[in-house]
Amino acid sequence: MITNDKIEEYLIQMELPFEQVQEGMWLIHDNHDFVDNIVVLHTPPVITFRVKMMDLGTVDESLRSNLFQRLLEYNAQDMVSGAYGLEDEAVVIIDSLQSENLDYNEFQASIDSITLSLLQHYTQIREFVPASENPDAGDDEGDMSVADLEESIMEG
Repeated sequence: MITNDKIEEYLIQMELPFEQVQEGMWLIHDNHDFVDNIVVLHTPPVITFRVKMMDLGTVDESLRSNLFQRLLEYNAQDMVSGAYGLEDEAVVIIDSLQSENLDYNEFQASIDSITLSLLQHYTQIREFVPASENPDAGDDEGDMSVADLEESIMEG
C-alpha cells in the first residue's frame, strides 16, 4: 500500500508547490496552470483529489438545472477521469483512486485530468453566473479571465 511519504515524493516529482495541511492531507498550489487549492486526501485504501470550481450561490436558481445538465454532459463526454459533483453548495471536481497499487503515472494523470477539465470547461461554466458577478460575460473571444479563474478556485 502507498504511504503518505510516497505521495509527497510524487508531489515533489511533479514539481508542484504544496503544503501538508495535516497527516494524509495536502493542498496543491499550482499557479502555473492557474489551478490552486487541489486537495489530496489519503484515507487508506483510497486517495481522493478535489478542487472547488465555483459557489452555487452565484448561479441563478432558474439556470441551475441547465448548469447541472452541462456538468453531467461533461462527466459523460469530456472527463478523462474523475467527475463534476456538488458539495456544500459548490461545484467541485473529484477523483478517487485505490492507493494499494497506485503508481506515479496514475497519480499524475488524476491531477492532470482535474487541471485539464478546469481549463477546458471554466469559461462555459462561468456563463451560468450573472454578468454582474462575471466580468467574462459578453466576451466574444471566450478567453478565460485569469483573475476570475484564480478567484473562483482560491475560494476552495
